[in-house]
Parts: sequence; structure tokens; C-alpha cells
Amino acid sequence: MKIIRTLDTARQLMRRIRRGRGAMLSLAALMLVACANPGTPDGGPYDETPPHVVASNPVYASLDSKGKDIKIYFDELVALDNATDKVVVSPPQITPPDITSMGRYIRIKLQDSLKSNTTYTIDFSDAIVDNNEGNPLGNYSFVFSTGKTVDSMAVSGTVVNASNLEPIKGILVGLQSDTADTAFQHKPFIRVARTDSRGHFSIRGVADGTYRVYALQDADGDFIYSQKSEQIAFLPRTIKTGCFPDVRPDTVWRDSTHWDSIRQVHFTHYTPDDIVLRAFTESHSDRHLLKVERNVPEHFDVYFTAPSTELPTVKGLNFNADNAFAIDFNETKDTIRYWAKDTLLAYQDTLAMVLTYLENDSTGNVITTSDTLEVVPRVTHARQQKWADEAYKKWKKEQDKLKKRGLPYLTEQPPTPLEMDQHAVSTLAPNENLSFVMKEPLALVDSNKIHLYLRVDSVAKEASFIFRQDGSSIMKYKLYGEWRPQQQYTLVIDSAAFVGIYGHASAKVDFSFSIPSLDTYSSLLVNLQGVYDTTAVVELLNSSDKPVLTTRSRNGHAEFYFVRPGTYYLRLFFDRNNNGKWDEGDFDTGQEPEETYYYPDKLQLRAKWDETCNWPVFSLPFNRQKPIAITKQKPDKEKKIQNRNAERERNKNK
Repeated sequence: MKIIRTLDTARQLMRRIRRGRGAMLSLAALMLVACANPGTPDGGPYDETPPHVVASNPVYASLDSKGKDIKIYFDELVALDNATDKVVVSPPQITPPDITSMGRYIRIKLQDSLKSNTTYTIDFSDAIVDNNEGNPLGNYSFVFSTGKTVDSMAVSGTVVNASNLEPIKGILVGLQSDTADTAFQHKPFIRVARTDSRGHFSIRGVADGTYRVYALQDADGDFIYSQKSEQIAFLPRTIKTGCFPDVRPDTVWRDSTHWDSIRQVHFTHYTPDDIVLRAFTESHSDRHLLKVERNVPEHFDVYFTAPSTELPTVKGLNFNADNAFAIDFNETKDTIRYWAKDTLLAYQDTLAMVLTYLENDSTGNVITTSDTLEVVPRVTHARQQKWADEAYKKWKKEQDKLKKRGLPYLTEQPPTPLEMDQHAVSTLAPNENLSFVMKEPLALVDSNKIHLYLRVDSVAKEASFIFRQDGSSIMKYKLYGEWRPQQQYTLVIDSAAFVGIYGHASAKVDFSFSIPSLDTYSSLLVNLQGVYDTTAVVELLNSSDKPVLTTRSRNGHAEFYFVRPGTYYLRLFFDRNNNGKWDEGDFDTGQEPEETYYYPDKLQLRAKWDETCNWPVFSLPFNRQKPIAITKQKPDKEKKIQNRNAERERNKNK
């Protein structure tokens, strides 16, 4: 009104000016306008009211609805935030619905035909906001029924990763009224929801009854577990819906920073609301030959889609395969490298062979299969030789320059040494050992050329050690010593201590390292309350959720020694099959993934201290165990009213 009055005054004065009242009156008019409107209006208070639904077609919770074209009307302009990911229609739609914001209303066009006598829910989550300020409507759902009743039960809970208890965002959670196990693989879900950033889900519009509940990272959009690569979770039991009247406390806020009171709010409590699904991806997928690669002439690699208990066999068609290869493979035998022992075989451009291996047929049974292959290197021996000749010419040119200048030079090019990864360490914990990784299989290990010295009173004395292959790989070795705290050691490996299958000899290695004082470390005793068997494997984790030390429990205790001071966390899993590693589940056999638990707090370990931790392993549900500090899937920032008016008032009063 102030602006309108100012403009009216200006118009009156301008009319008087036109009547000839003179220049002074004109100046007075301009001054009056300026005084009446001293600054640009700020537009008034910010809009902090979320949009409200004023009408819909069909009417909310209407019965006998036939329309597939739904419109929801609001009291202001609205927008949709990431509707593709957030909006979920239940029962699930094979053909995604068309959802658009149209000014003051939202239009939903369902593409699939409607089922009779069915309650439909369109869950918008927090996707609806006002168009100007982004004020969220909140967790809004639209409900209608094609029958005579509206189903109102709800089922809710959380989905976490079975191996590390990370909340899983965006995974589909569905119900099946058919409680047979096979329904998950043959029938689409009847009700669905998606998890939010906390891994939480709520399936609404459920009819009272008994169900099976599953989680599915649906790769092909059919709402069926149809691919082994899809992440899944399942409960081995059925659930029964229910509800009861309940109350909860609610805070009455004066503004964004002050509250007046706490009131009791009555509501209907739907159950179950505490379901925890532990999701995993089955590794026991069908085993097939994935590919065979020969990047360089010296070896070729064979890859399979799943583990095996046996290695393939190779029959040469244009070479003799008997004892022709040094075979390196991983623990699961799904990645195998064949090193040609003889250089003549390595330099052969094409290796024709029959590869015989185990795979699964169309029914899942393990059968023996043979494939005829011709393996050709990407980099041929001729190209390798060309590179070697170019390198020799460059070296020879450099030596000739040295000779002309009268400087020392070489007459023969030094042989290429055996490549080996061995990181020279300055300190080594009493429970650690030295690791070596060879770049080609070894034909010779001369332990007489390996010398470990213990320095005592400035005198180096020979110390005992063991040098042997580490695990299944023929490329990895370890040196084990009887380390003494506060002592200095020197490792000397003479040249040619290791010789590869292609005649490359190792260069000399010489470095010193020390074993720190025991006062440098901490030790930790964990009392596993409620755990009495020896299948529990306990891991001491760093701040990146990675294992630092691992031990198996004994008599309900887990012990860690020689721990460097710092911040740590604890994880436990039950190694039910005693294979030393965590195993996922198997839906076909009903085998759940091995249980994983986290100690809910951090541990601060100090030097020279023996710490004790009492851990009631089963005291918290899976979704409340993992400390937020090492949880990578953090909750999304909650959409809420920004309270910019209160902030503006505070700024004015400063």
C-alpha cells in the first residue's frame, strides 16, 4: 500500500506540473517521490510454506477408480526433484509411468493396465517442492483403489550390505504373497518401495496378510530375480502385517533454534517396522570361459566367470604341452596364467591348443567342456626384438661418445636383470615379515646367497630365517625371521640369488631395518560377550574400514598384539565353513550370508598400553552397529524449510 500511495501522489503532482505550476513545483515533486520511496522494496518475507494439496482427480483414497490419468492440484506452483529415482508406483509398473509437473498440478499417466480390486500407491518421497523456494512437501503418497476397499497396512525396515553393513541406497524392496521360494524368481513383486540414503524403506498400501520380503537391485526392470549378477536380500521366514494405536513425542518449535514444549502425538503403528535385510551378490554364478588373452609372447591368461576346484588342462596341437608351462593362479582358480618355460615356445607366434575345463550347462550342472583355441600375442616377439635392437643402438651410441671423450665405457651391454618388487623398509613390527613379488617365475632360488645379519654391539652376526613361497602364487615369496625388539638387521641378497625361467638373474639387494621397542606398540584384548565358538573372525580396522590385523576368537576372546597407536574399529564375521574368509549367501539353497557385526564405537589405542574392550556382539540390530565415522553411505541432507526469515531477522539485529 505504501508504494501505491506514493505512485498516486506522484501522478497528482505531475498533473499539477502540466498545469504550469513551474519548475520549483516539479523539483518538489521529484523530492517528494524520492522521500516517499527511499529504497528498492525487498519483496517482503520469504515464502517458507510448503505446497499443499487442494484437490485431485481421482479423489485421494477413492474407490472403484478406473482412471490411469491422475492429476494432483496444489495451492502454488510446484516442481519435481529427481522423480525418476524417487517416485515409486505400487504395484510395480513394468512400463514406467509418465510423471510431470504442470504449474500448479502434477500429472501421472500410468502406462500399464490397472488390476481389479487393488490398492495403488504413488510414493513421491520428498520429490515435490514449491517452484520458487524449494520448500519440500515431505514424504507424500497418493492412494486410490480399483476395488471397494483401500488397503492401509505398511511394512518398513532397512537394507544393508551383508559384508560391511553399509546402508544401500536405491535398492528395490518388494513383497510376495506367494510364500514359496520360487516366487522370487518367477513372479513380479505385488508391492514395492525403494530405500533412501539411510537404507530405509516403507512399503505402503499393503493388504493385511502374510508375506515374504526381498530386496533386489533390479537390473532389467522385471521385478523378478532373474540374473545372478543382481544384488539381492531375503528373509528365510514370512512376515505378518499388523497395527496398533501408539503415541510418540513431538517437539513444538518456536522458530528454527528454539522450542516451546514436547507434546504426545497419537498415531497408528504399523508392523513389522524393524525388518533388516542383508544384501549380497551371489559369486556362485554359472562358470563359463570368459576370455583367453596373450598380451606378450611369454604367457597367456585364462579367465572364467566363477571359481572352480580344478585347473584347466592344455593339449598342444602345434607344440608339446607336457611340462611346457609354469602355472600361476589365484585362490579361486578363476584366473590362471600360463608361462611358457622354453623361449622357443614363447616366441612362437601362434599357439594352437585344446583347453579342457569345468563349466555349468544350461541346467546348472557341472560338465567337462573342451574348446579349440589359437592364441596370438598382441605384442609379437619380432616387435620385442625390434625394441631391443633400438635400445641397444641407443646404448652403443652413448658408449661410443664416452670412448671418444676418453671416459670409462662398456664394451658389452649389461644383461637385463630379473625384475622384483621388494620395498626396502626402515622398520618392521615383530609380527611382520618381508615380502617379495617376482616378475617372472623362478627357475632357481639360491638360499646360500641370502644373508640376514643381526647387529650386536656394532658386530653383524648371521641370523636365522626361512625363505619360501607365499600362498598359491608362484610369483610371491616371504622371508620369515625371529625378530628381536630394539635390534638392527641388515638383509643382503647377492646378485643372481634368484634366476627366472628366461635366464634373468636378480640384482644385488642390500638394506637395513630395525625392530622398534615393544613400548612403541599397543595391545588389545576383546571380550566377545555372547560368542563362545571359534568360528568368529575378528578384524581390527583402520579409519578407511580396511583390515589391519585379523585373528580368530578363542574362548570368547580376540587378541591383537604389536598394534601401532591410533584410532581403530572392530568388525567380526562368523566363518561358518572355516575357509578363512567371509562368504555371501546362496538363494537356491536358502543359505544366508555369513553374519557380520561391527563394534559401534571407535578404539583409541596408545603406546605402552594394554587395552581391553568388552563387546556385547548381539546387543544392536545390524542397521545400528556400524560407526558413522567409517560409514561411506552417509544420509542425504534432509530437505527442510530453510528458515531464511528468521536468519534475516537475526542479521538485522546484529
